[in-house]
Amino acid sequence: MFGLGWQELVIILVIALIIFGPRKLPEIGKSLGQAINGFKESTKKATDEVKKEVNEIGNNISSDGSNNNIIHNS
Repeated sequence: MFGLGWQELVIILVIALIIFGPRKLPEIGKSLGQAINGFKESTKKATDEVKKEVNEIGNNISSDGSNNNIIHNS
């Protein structure tokens, strides 16, 4: 996980426990988990949209049979 060993993770958790206290850690963990989950969903949606657009462009080019629609910047 990010190139960290279990010793480093333990040290990070102990420091976080000292800084935030035992009451805040579950809230912070939950918020962090929700943020990561939201990021994953957003990237999946963006990736799906890009794939959809690429497929549509490929279908238009293959059904047209020519490359006259493509604009080249000279």
